[in-house]
Amino acid sequence: MNTQSQVSETVVRKILKFIWKAVPFVVTVLIVGIIILLLGRTIAAKKAELAEQQSREQTVTKPLTNVVTLQIIPGVLKEKLSLPGVAKPWISLKVVSEIKGKIVNKKIDQGRYVNKGDILAVIDKRDYQNAYDAALASYESALATQKRLKALVKNNFVTTSSLDDVDALVKTSKAAFDNAELNLSRCLIQSPMKGVVNRVYIENGKFLNPGDPVVQILQIDKLKIEVGIPESDVDAVRKLKFFNMTIDALKGKVCKGEYHYLSKTTDSMARLYNLEIKVNNQDGQILPDMFARVEIIKHEDANGIAIPMYSLVKVNGSVGVYIENSGIAKFTPVETGFQTGWQTQILKGLDPGDKVVVIGHRIIEHDQKINVIKNIMDIKELTR
Repeated sequence: MNTQSQVSETVVRKILKFIWKAVPFVVTVLIVGIIILLLGRTIAAKKAELAEQQSREQTVTKPLTNVVTLQIIPGVLKEKLSLPGVAKPWISLKVVSEIKGKIVNKKIDQGRYVNKGDILAVIDKRDYQNAYDAALASYESALATQKRLKALVKNNFVTTSSLDDVDALVKTSKAAFDNAELNLSRCLIQSPMKGVVNRVYIENGKFLNPGDPVVQILQIDKLKIEVGIPESDVDAVRKLKFFNMTIDALKGKVCKGEYHYLSKTTDSMARLYNLEIKVNNQDGQILPDMFARVEIIKHEDANGIAIPMYSLVKVNGSVGVYIENSGIAKFTPVETGFQTGWQTQILKGLDPGDKVVVIGHRIIEHDQKINVIKNIMDIKELTR
């Protein structure tokens, strides 16, 4: 009995010892279980609260996005190119002396208008007058001798060879006389054209040699506006006949020019083809070397459709615009053409009467309801 009692006591002690060791673990498990239970109830409550909040939000009507639309009205579209040009005289001519001599009468001043044939200056003609008189006398003497010999030849008093010698003398003296007459006429330096005297290089008493400058004459009743044309625009320029241009120095004066000539080679440095535009300048207001802003119309669409470039959006890889249709925004892909200022030409995708969203288009989506606060008919209203 004592042995059994001892065994039972030992077993009890072991069980109690095991239980004592297991108590912390059990307590920990119970605590964790209680925490998980509490968290679960909290999460469930939060979910229920969020669901209820979402339900309440769905019952509130979302405000519509305010937009401005542009009604499409076809009109004339022009692709313009604005290039700088420089005014040049139609003719710039430097008159030079053809003989040597001293200026005895300067008859011109800078800024004076002259006609063809007007005397610009006079060279001392005394030496040339003497040469003319001597040449004339020699020529007249040769003619007289020729006349006498012809009469003698008829009567066989002289040989024909003697007459041949006189004939040659007549020709030689005639050439010398013509040269003397030409040089004498060159003592009067005359204007070869109508224009304005821009520079005077002489004064009374100045000695000139052949080729020395006398005056510079400009024809400015019509001008050439020279413009450098890039290679990419040459083909478009060839097809044009008239050009509009603005002269900044004359308070933005606008004038019209006519195609004159397009060079066949480029400037070696700038790689530009020089275009010359003829401009009427009867009043003389445009002066040579004034700058001009030349407007070149590359393409024109008489019944084109244009929208602001910024109204284009990209949706799923497609470029297009939003069109308002019965209060709903509809995305429509478009095909664009040339640009004119801040507008772009639309080749396909839009029809007259369509209302394109031009303000508010960045914050709307396809099939979204929108509120049109203003519909404009003229694209220029957007800049006012």
